[in-house]
Amino acid sequence: MSTAAENPSPAERYAAAAERRAFAKTELGAFAATVGFPLDEFQKEACRSLEAGRGVLVAAPTGAGKTIVGEFAVHLALTQGLKAFYTTPIKALSNQKFAELSAVHGADRVGLLTGDTTVNGEAPIVVMTTEVLRNMLYADSDTLAGLGYVVMDEVHYLADRFRGAVWEEVIIHLPREVRLVSLSATVSNAEEFGAWLDTVRGETDIIVSEHRPVPLWQHVLAGRELVDLFATRGDFEALADAHDRGPDPDEGPAADGREPRAETPAGADSRADGGAPRVRSAAVSELTAVNPELVELARRETQQQYRGRFGHGGRARRREERQRGEKQSLRTGPGRPDDARPLAGTRSSRPQTIQTLARRGLLPAIVFIFSRAGCDAAVQQCLDAGLDLTDERERAEIAVAVDEAAKDIPAADMAVLGFWSWREGLLRGIAAHHAGLLPTFKEVVEKLFAAGLVKAVFATETLALGINMPARSVVIEKLEKFNGEAHVDITAGEYTQLTGRAGRRGIDVEGHAVVLWRPGLDPAALAGLASRRTYPLNSSFRPTYNMSINLVAQFGRSRAREILETSFAQFQADRSVVGLARQVRSREESLAGYEKAMTCHLGDFSEYSRIREELGDAEKFASREAGRARRTMTVDSLARLAPGDVVEIGQGRLAGTAVVLNSDTNARDPRPQVLTDDRNLRRIGFHDVDGPLEPLARIRIPKGFDPKRPKDRRDLAASLAHAVARARAGGDEARRPKRSRRDFAFAGGYEDSEKRIQELRRRLRSHPCHGCAEREDHARWAERWIRLRKETDRMLSQIQNRTNTIAKTFDRVCDVLAAYGCLDETGSASGVTAAGAQLRRIYGDRDLLTALALRAGAFEDVDAAELAALVSVLVYQAKREERGLPPKMPSVSLDVAVDVILREWSELEDVEEQNRLPRTAEPEFGLVWPMYKWARGRDLQNVLSGTELAAGDFVRWVRQVIDLLDQLADVPGIEPRLSRLCHEAIRGVRRGVVAYSAVAE
Repeated sequence: MSTAAENPSPAERYAAAAERRAFAKTELGAFAATVGFPLDEFQKEACRSLEAGRGVLVAAPTGAGKTIVGEFAVHLALTQGLKAFYTTPIKALSNQKFAELSAVHGADRVGLLTGDTTVNGEAPIVVMTTEVLRNMLYADSDTLAGLGYVVMDEVHYLADRFRGAVWEEVIIHLPREVRLVSLSATVSNAEEFGAWLDTVRGETDIIVSEHRPVPLWQHVLAGRELVDLFATRGDFEALADAHDRGPDPDEGPAADGREPRAETPAGADSRADGGAPRVRSAAVSELTAVNPELVELARRETQQQYRGRFGHGGRARRREERQRGEKQSLRTGPGRPDDARPLAGTRSSRPQTIQTLARRGLLPAIVFIFSRAGCDAAVQQCLDAGLDLTDERERAEIAVAVDEAAKDIPAADMAVLGFWSWREGLLRGIAAHHAGLLPTFKEVVEKLFAAGLVKAVFATETLALGINMPARSVVIEKLEKFNGEAHVDITAGEYTQLTGRAGRRGIDVEGHAVVLWRPGLDPAALAGLASRRTYPLNSSFRPTYNMSINLVAQFGRSRAREILETSFAQFQADRSVVGLARQVRSREESLAGYEKAMTCHLGDFSEYSRIREELGDAEKFASREAGRARRTMTVDSLARLAPGDVVEIGQGRLAGTAVVLNSDTNARDPRPQVLTDDRNLRRIGFHDVDGPLEPLARIRIPKGFDPKRPKDRRDLAASLAHAVARARAGGDEARRPKRSRRDFAFAGGYEDSEKRIQELRRRLRSHPCHGCAEREDHARWAERWIRLRKETDRMLSQIQNRTNTIAKTFDRVCDVLAAYGCLDETGSASGVTAAGAQLRRIYGDRDLLTALALRAGAFEDVDAAELAALVSVLVYQAKREERGLPPKMPSVSLDVAVDVILREWSELEDVEEQNRLPRTAEPEFGLVWPMYKWARGRDLQNVLSGTELAAGDFVRWVRQVIDLLDQLADVPGIEPRLSRLCHEAIRGVRRGVVAYSAVAE
């Protein structure tokens, strides 16, 4: 039966046509006509806001098409004769966006600025990293003239604890007339972030979409079986009523108002290219009922592990259990036959994983492995297994692309770069992608994967950060990663970011997220990660030295302080204060009620309750101090024991007497070796004795005594027994050591505590309220009052600490800058000294240390190669396991210069500690020798030999050294010789693999 919507009236058709004509006349209509596909509603809404002159925050899932809004901002800028800056968090994404915008608008209208790469920097459209824009703002660059729009892609990156502050700096300092387009992953507090943007940027519309254009299905790969994470249709029907999971998918729209996805009949193809069939609806995917088969698998695996560890019965019983387990099976959907599969086979190797995905038509896939070495090993394992995912035509196309990219690579570098194994993997459709890979190699992998020629990429999580490499499937090998300090579970936000790569819009009907089964995997915890599609965006902002000196130089200290109070960090802190203040008011009302209830007609019960509390605290303190004194005296007595001392051990399995064989002067946990009276060798510690040990006597240990010989132990044990008998008879009383002054000091301290306790008890008994008949009732209310008063005071302290936190940190930073002569006492913009002016042009984690090293003359007596190596000390950040003592320097001049930097860093650390500021990172020396050799013209093989540096890492660090050298060359007041030396050093290191990797990085 037809509906009115299917058969519109003439009037309705006319109105629709008029609306289309009106839309076509708008800038959005003109832009939409060039896109080539219909815009989604959230894209239209955001673009309309921009066309109306407002800023926008767009929060939507990865792959939803947020960048369309940024591209419309570029379109508006061009039509209005203004400039548009498109900022990204990483250079690879900048390069990618540069290529895309150049293809649309022409190479002459698009520029690229990434710190060390400048292409057409004065173009009307410039793609750049966010740090470059921050530096422009502080330098008041002429390039900012005519700027109308700034697109901040991946703006949720401001939560990053290392670089996130840069995003807030840009947002705060951009001229008010510039329209900001903020593109974010779906975050749970988008309204809060949008409210802050509205405060600091003016009118800002918040557009949030949680709809994925390509539905995402969640699986667990157990062995070679792909098991649905959430309950399938048949399983769900049994669970829905009990768990109240939501509406039946057959009864109409889902709870969020979206229409359920039409079911595909069993056996039909649900994907664009003919993969595995699927029988379910989108509404079911929204539910979080864990597949009971996975729960059962986890239960059986845990049970089997427990029996294997603690069970009995020998081989026959274990064989019987294994055979019984092999008869059980998992199903991936209703109607699937029960395939017998042993429980022990639930882990899948990397080649098996790719084969399983290929068999089910789920390639291309990205496999996330949180280890560079793991990614490289995975490619090699697939090659060793004979895996080949390409046909002859695809191999030919890949070979052309690879050979074109490698034409500039010197033949001598091929081996050290691992070129041939990399090429072989690509020819078979397999590659790795991580920060240790040469930038040129990464770019080739990205292009071939986007073209569908590479079918499987093993990658670290850096690939998930905005790089346009969508896949049909994403595999996560394990749910924990090393964060630089410890192995931690990945967060729901990280899981969302990783799996967001799955599902190519316009190609795939659905995307697939696959987690590999591992022992101990908790299906419920995984379901929690998969079902939480948003995560909070929290500021990581804090004032740095460079930021603070630039703010003071532009606005003066007072105004700069006010500006910093507008940061998102302070905005969030203030909002939390509002909630705390509300709780404080509620508690103050309760305190008034408690105070009334504890009123006593005989006297001031609050005073009486304070005496009671003081008495209780004093008794606890005395008990704690007595225990601490006992431990200290016991540990001291163990440390003072000398060979030959005879002691009596009064408790535990070692109770009895013993003679000390070897002393142990470890102040914290001495454990001297003794021979017990039953001829056993033992070490005794604090927990083996019941108090301080005082030698009963001393005996001589024979010079040739060997504790391994039974006869020697027997003879010494006899001497021990004789000495103990004499001591107990009083013969050795005079030889016993006397108690030390420290022992008496502890005793005196304990006596002081006892005196205070007695005094408090006397005051308590003499107080008028002590004789009250309702004393204990009053006391209960008083205890509640005291407990609540403490909680309330803690909240008040939190409010105080959170109020003006950013401004207080800024004040401490300015105090440090003033102490080093970068600021004078006026606090005005003119109060920035010559030293401060130098710091303004130095950006990086060790900005102030670099300025101090420059002032101290660290760079004066070095040549160009030594300068490059020295600058690496201020740039390089070693992994924790690589850190150690500084190596021998390549030259005397470099050794002296490094000593200057270390001295300046040590003094700076002391100043930072006094001012309660985060410590500047310690100088690192792991790049000194490689950089020195490279600057001297050595080949790549020689430079990397004996180091743990990957070629890609080396190139990345060299680019950062070049960046800092470039900064130093333009620092105000620098000597002309040093400026020339910086440029000479740059020429010396910008060669070979570094030079041909510049644009690709």
